[in-house]
Amino acid sequence: MKALLLYPQFPQSFWSYDRFMEIAGLKAVIPPLGIITVAALLPKDWEIRFCDRNVNLETAADWEWCDLVILSAMIVQKADFHALIQKAVRLGKKVAVGGPYPTSVPQDALDSGADYLILDEGEMTVPQFLAALNQGEDQGIFRSMEKPDVTQSPMPRFDLLQQDAYCMMAIQFSRGCPFNCEFCDIISLYGRKPRTKEPSQALAELQTLYDLGWRGSLFIVDDNFIGNQRNVKRFLRELIPWMQQHNYPFTFITEASVNLAEDDEMLHLMRQAGFYAVFLGIETPDQDSLQVTRKVQNTRNPLVEACRKINQAGLLIYAGFILGFDGERTGAGERIQAFVEQTSIPQPMLGILQAPPNTALWNRLKGEERLLEGSSHPTGDQNTLMNFIPTRPIAEIAREYVEGFWRLYEPPNYLRRCFQQCLSIVPPLGRKQTMQFPLGKGLRLVAQVIWHQGIRRPEIRWQFWRQLWTILRRKPQVMNMYLGLCAAGEHFWEYRVLARERITQQLGYDPIKVSVLPDPEPMLVRS
Repeated sequence: MKALLLYPQFPQSFWSYDRFMEIAGLKAVIPPLGIITVAALLPKDWEIRFCDRNVNLETAADWEWCDLVILSAMIVQKADFHALIQKAVRLGKKVAVGGPYPTSVPQDALDSGADYLILDEGEMTVPQFLAALNQGEDQGIFRSMEKPDVTQSPMPRFDLLQQDAYCMMAIQFSRGCPFNCEFCDIISLYGRKPRTKEPSQALAELQTLYDLGWRGSLFIVDDNFIGNQRNVKRFLRELIPWMQQHNYPFTFITEASVNLAEDDEMLHLMRQAGFYAVFLGIETPDQDSLQVTRKVQNTRNPLVEACRKINQAGLLIYAGFILGFDGERTGAGERIQAFVEQTSIPQPMLGILQAPPNTALWNRLKGEERLLEGSSHPTGDQNTLMNFIPTRPIAEIAREYVEGFWRLYEPPNYLRRCFQQCLSIVPPLGRKQTMQFPLGKGLRLVAQVIWHQGIRRPEIRWQFWRQLWTILRRKPQVMNMYLGLCAAGEHFWEYRVLARERITQQLGYDPIKVSVLPDPEPMLVRS
């Protein structure tokens, strides 16, 4: 069998870092770990060609060569995902699809013409698919309610990657999350019992990346890295000596719940292992909204204090915030802005609440008849109006979103937070604790940042040089981190314009410019 594995293109989004990638000479932030793990599950005698379309496009010769096309996608990739299915059908190729998007909304893939749906987790359903192929079946849907033992997961095919095209490499240590946030689809996809690999497994993956020549930052893509605290500490205790023996070839970033701040031992181990950053799902500083959405882990301790403690452990904070929770009071956007300024979180991901299919939120809103027509087809974009009828005017939520995003990413405001966050981080003595750029990319990035922000942009020129000099003088260990954050600003200053345009297009007017806002809610159609 000749299989062409394709990973669809991402549209420009908050996380795409398009402008950053361009000035750094890179193509994508992280590699697609899911589909290269699927590649490792395929028979050894299959011929495989892999193409991440965010790095390079496949050729006409690739399409002619293959017998089977395999796609994996998240919902934000839906446009290219469907285009690829339809192209394969036109060319007479069999198509197999999997990943979070088709697992959540399988009918979409069927409507585009996919032959095989390999849903849920591949360790369970890829063998079902292979058995069906061996029996000559020309279509099928393969599902499993059982969750796989990830200690038996194969090592991803890192050798298929064009490493120098990525900002970071990636590994996965666990799947699942113990919490019960109403809007989150992670627990519907992967369950509430976090399953972890063995420390030896994860270290073998790191050793493979090391042997392949990777040096730089590495994203541990777990949706909640500390979901199984006992097992993650086992891993960290073995990771620390491995990092020491290899002279700290990587620095790590991951996602975790805010209760990380409650675990001093975990913070210490992460610091010693070389973690430089963590993404936190803060969502909102409004305690009543956190209760409504069942984000109770964020209500146990003051959030500002939690952020301060994580910074003191040497970790840069990225964070997500959401507008549109039920019962949300007017001014939620302003309160999020105030929280971000108080904590100096450089890159707050501000989004409008969506109800993903099969989540607790989706099911509740469906029962309340508040889902909107077409709401089974969410976009995955943070700047898309909600797919349900909220409890306060949509126009008000849209205005707070656009105003909040616009102000948070004003260049002087953004650079000030980058500076203050870097100064608040306490790195380990005698060792850099910072993002690392791929070999050969660092000098180019620094030169581009100096040109764009130290020379070309008069509105921030002197602020840039003043802050750069202070970092050099007071905390040179975080210089890479500071310059990387500065460079990312070039992306966000473009993206805030796009986000405003997208909301304006959906509303039919610019919510910042309209002083008395009409509410489109009466025009919405219930499903």
